[in-house]
Amino acid sequence: MLKLQLLPILLLCAPAAAQHHFVLTDTATNLHTDTFQVSAADLGQPGDWSVQRLTLRGGKQEGVDSIVIRTDTLTAVILPTRGMSVHHIDVAGVRVGWDSPSADIVHPALINLDSRGGLGWLDGFNEALVRCGLEYAGHPGEDEIVDNVGNISKQQLTLHGRIGNLSASRVELVIDEEAPYRIRLRATIYERSFYGPRLQLDAEFSVVPGTRAWRIKDKVTNIGASEQEFQLIYHGNYGPPFLGEGARCILPGRTVAPMNAKAEEEIASYGTYRAPTLGFVEEVYLFEPAGDEDGRTMAMLINPTGDLATSVSWNLSELPYFTLWKNTAALKDGYVTGLEPGTGFPFNRKFERKHGRVPKLAAGESRSFTLDYALHLGAEVKAAETRINKMRPDAFTIVKGVPK
Repeated sequence: MLKLQLLPILLLCAPAAAQHHFVLTDTATNLHTDTFQVSAADLGQPGDWSVQRLTLRGGKQEGVDSIVIRTDTLTAVILPTRGMSVHHIDVAGVRVGWDSPSADIVHPALINLDSRGGLGWLDGFNEALVRCGLEYAGHPGEDEIVDNVGNISKQQLTLHGRIGNLSASRVELVIDEEAPYRIRLRATIYERSFYGPRLQLDAEFSVVPGTRAWRIKDKVTNIGASEQEFQLIYHGNYGPPFLGEGARCILPGRTVAPMNAKAEEEIASYGTYRAPTLGFVEEVYLFEPAGDEDGRTMAMLINPTGDLATSVSWNLSELPYFTLWKNTAALKDGYVTGLEPGTGFPFNRKFERKHGRVPKLAAGESRSFTLDYALHLGAEVKAAETRINKMRPDAFTIVKGVPK
C-alpha cells in the first residue's frame, strides 16, 4: 500500500507533463524509507506496474537498499547503495545479467578496494550494469598527481574507481502523469574528498511500461572550484542465455585493437564466443566505433541461435570509445562478457591521460550521458543487425600489437 507520508506531490511545469514525485532518501533532511511501494492502481494509471523498495538483510547484503521496478514486460532490480548499479533485469522471461562467483549483493562497507593489489572491487562485482569511475576508471596501478602542496606524488589507483561502491545521498522516484507513463528512478551520488575529487553523479534508470527497453540517463558535474579530470565506463555484463558457444557481438567499428596478449592471439575471432572453458584467459578488445548521421552507434550481443539479443545504443559525442571484454571461463568461475561504452579505455589513468582519453570538467561544468538498452526477439534481431551494418564505415582497421 502507498504510505501516507509519501503521497505524491504533483508538479506542473509547463510545458512539461505533470509528474508524481516520491523522495525515498535525502541525507540533507535525514530522510530514509526502509520500505515503500506504489503501483499504477495507487495513482489511477492504466496498466500493471509497481515500484517497491526493500532493505536486504543477512550476510554481506545486510543494509543494502534494493528498488524493484515491475511492469507487464520487465522486472528490474536497482541498487542505490551500490552506486545505482542494475543488478539484473528479467525481460519477457529472459534474465539479463550473469552468475558471478561473488553471488551476494555486497554492502560497500564490506568492500576493501585496496585488497589484492587494488582488485578489491571484484569482491562485489556481479551486476548487469555497473558504472566505473568517476575520479578514475580502469586497471589498478600507479599514477602521478600534483598533491596538496604542489609536488608530483605517486597515487595507487584501484580497479574501476569508487562510484560503484558509493551510496546515494538522494533517491527519488518520478512517474509521468501522462502517457507513456515513464517511470524514472533518480539518485544523486557524491564522490568527494578534502584534497581529492569533488564530483557529483546524477543517475537515472527509467522504463516505459509495455516495452522491452530501459534507459540510463546520467549527468556528471564538477562541484569543485577548479578544473578536474573524470572517467566513466558503463560496464554492461551478460551471461546465458545470450552468451554461449557461437554467440556473436557486433558493432560498427572503425578500429579495433587488442588490450592484452591473449586478445592479440585471438583478434581474428574477436566477435564470436566459445563455450565455457576451464582456465580461459580473458580477452579485451578496444574499439573506436562509427555511428549514423546523428552520431549514434549501437552494439549487440546475439545468442548462438540468432533469435535472441540484447543491445545498447548511445551517442559517440558523449562516449566515443567501446571495450569488449570476453571471459568465457567455466560457469562456476563466471562465464560472462562485457559490452562497455566509455569516455576512454580501461587502461590505468596514467596511460589514458598520455593518449588524450581523460576528459576534464571546468568548475561547475557538467557532461550528460544517455544509453538505451533493449531486448530483441525473433525477427527483431535481424532488423537490429541490419541497422548496425548500415553504420559500418568503408574501412575497418585491425591494429596489430598490444598497446604498451
